[in-house]
Amino acid sequence: ALGESAEARRMHEDTLARRRRVLGEDHPDTLVSFNSVAVILHSLRLYPEAVELLQDARARFLRVHGVHHPDTTQITRNLAASLRAMGRRHEAEQLMGRKASKGKRRFGRKRR
Repeated sequence: ALGESAEARRMHEDTLARRRRVLGEDHPDTLVSFNSVAVILHSLRLYPEAVELLQDARARFLRVHGVHHPDTTQITRNLAASLRAMGRRHEAEQLMGRKASKGKRRFGRKRR
């Protein structure tokens, strides 16, 4: 399985590099590739690399899509998961807390 993950990493990193070069850093397809590579890095337990990529990708997602877009929510969750895996629970909770409070402002409180 590790060999397959390493091969998947190589393939996704190649795709990301091509998309960055051809489509640009902030193109929606390039942003999806950022997330794909980060998910593989997380699965390989390369958390610092995943966090670095996810932080960059999240900033791009926020700029391109805004805070309420489903892809921005997903990348934020992935970043929080990698932070937690590194033992940075407080940062992960703050990240998700800020996201949750922004969602509450937009959609209101949950009904019972």
